[in-house]
Amino acid sequence: MHKITFILLVIGGLNWLLEAFGYGLGGWGLPSSLVMIIYVLVGLSAIYEIFSHKSNCKSCAAGTGI
Repeated sequence: MHKITFILLVIGGLNWLLEAFGYGLGGWGLPSSLVMIIYVLVGLSAIYEIFSHKSNCKSCAAGTGI
C-alpha cells in the first residue's frame, strides 16, 4: 500500500508542477470524471501517508529522518 500511495503522490506533485505551466491533467482532454477520480486518489494517498509514513519509512523509524 505504501508504494502505491507514494507513486500517486509523485504523480500528484508532478501534476501540480505541470498545472503551473498550463499542462496538467485537466488540460489533456481527459473526461472530467476520470480527472476527479485521479485527484481523489492522490488526496487519499496524501492522507494515508500523513498517518502511516513514520512506520513505513526506514529513515524515520531509525530516527534519522527529517
